[in-house]
Amino acid sequence: MSLLGIDIGTTGCKAGAFSTEGECLALAYREYPTLHPQPGWSELDSRVVMGRLEETVRDVSAATKADPITALCVSAMGEAMTPVSERGDILGNAILSADTRGAAYVEKLEADLGQEAFYAVNPNILAPNYSLPKLLWLREQKPEQYNSAWKFLLWGELAAFLWGGEAVTSYSHANRTMLFDVHREDWSDVLLAWADIPRQKLPRTAMSGAVVGTVASEKAAALGLPNNVSIVLGGHDQCLNALGAGVISGGKAVCGMGTIECITPVFDFVPDAAPMLTTGLSIEHHVLPGLYMSFIYNQSGVLLKWFRDVFASADARLLATDVDIYDALLTELPDAPTGMLVLPHFEITGAPDYIADSAGVIAGLHTSTTRGAILKAIIEGASYYFLDSIHAIAEMGIDTSEFIATGGPAKSDAILQIKADIFGAPFVRLTNTECGVAGAAMLAGMATGVFKDAGEAAAHFVARDRVFAPDPTRHERYTEIYGRYTRLYPALKEVLQEMRAP
Repeated sequence: MSLLGIDIGTTGCKAGAFSTEGECLALAYREYPTLHPQPGWSELDSRVVMGRLEETVRDVSAATKADPITALCVSAMGEAMTPVSERGDILGNAILSADTRGAAYVEKLEADLGQEAFYAVNPNILAPNYSLPKLLWLREQKPEQYNSAWKFLLWGELAAFLWGGEAVTSYSHANRTMLFDVHREDWSDVLLAWADIPRQKLPRTAMSGAVVGTVASEKAAALGLPNNVSIVLGGHDQCLNALGAGVISGGKAVCGMGTIECITPVFDFVPDAAPMLTTGLSIEHHVLPGLYMSFIYNQSGVLLKWFRDVFASADARLLATDVDIYDALLTELPDAPTGMLVLPHFEITGAPDYIADSAGVIAGLHTSTTRGAILKAIIEGASYYFLDSIHAIAEMGIDTSEFIATGGPAKSDAILQIKADIFGAPFVRLTNTECGVAGAAMLAGMATGVFKDAGEAAAHFVARDRVFAPDPTRHERYTEIYGRYTRLYPALKEVLQEMRAP
């Protein structure tokens, strides 16, 4: 038997089958385009995404006939909701977190309720990143689509529902909508009333790890799955990523590196609101009972994808099919810190700043600057974004003496060494870096009785591979450069706002 973990991200999706001993038996990946119909808009064609996702499941199913899949679970990005009919028709695209639509509604919410009163119910920093502003924009601008939708589903429950499960969202995912009461563990009557959104347009909520159905027989046949595969309620990708990395108790942090890079501290209590709010950090449920998480996140992998598409599209076409373009590009990185400054504001930024009226900057270019130096500067700039917040969570009792690195970029020695040198802390690579799909598979096993608890699942799935220790000389140099980085945005803020204005 095997367990199927699925990870639906902003730019691509993965499916991975794991044995009950934690061995990855098969892994498949598909990429899909982000649509930008207008400046500031970012969408996914939900039909295309579901098609690519089903391709990955078919690939993995075909490779695991000797170890039939018995349960599946989905890890997925937050915020992006898809309107669906009761019979499962997709009625429109999913609007992504990076999309700036609905910002005026956030301003109105702050004026009506205030940040502190809102945070007491839904502990997020008011920003246009979340689902609520998009829903209100959709109701105003596309009323026919809004009114015809039976439910608005986040990606985890969308896949589960379309494959035969109930329309249920996890507490961790519901929190990303700005409509969830984290203390009552249900949709907030206060916030629903303010938004005038009917409760019936949202799925019911439940704790991650509940069995919410089985894959329908026709869909199982189409996906190449056995009959009676259990569908287990997953959750927000960073929460399942933490589970897959073995962060199953409070006081630790994981660094998830994907399209978005996210530092995820885990708490075994609901953190006090005052310091979290002051620091600009959210609070949401882990996928494990009794644990809570916060997120410091921003663009990262999406910037590498942009670099690949703009600076290396020809290289990608010429490479042999068995050579990864990113691996090839990373061989061009210079050894020393670049001294360049990249402001990672190419899209609306994430926690804790949520800056929507800025733009990306690459500073320090010369005619001698190489392509590899620009790539390394992008990796450096994406890392600088996190440093102040890391110091803040350390003061809250989170151990920042080392970071577990997960995601595709965690396979790169070069990237992990840069991170260690900038953070001044070791970065640990696990034997399995695809912790999103692994965490989903672990939760599927826990829900169906394969493992008695998270500790037993982690004992099978999680093992260290290599530790990347910081180089003291490079760390000292990066600390000096970071001092300049902190002055870059304040110096350019007004100009960038003018450039971003419509």
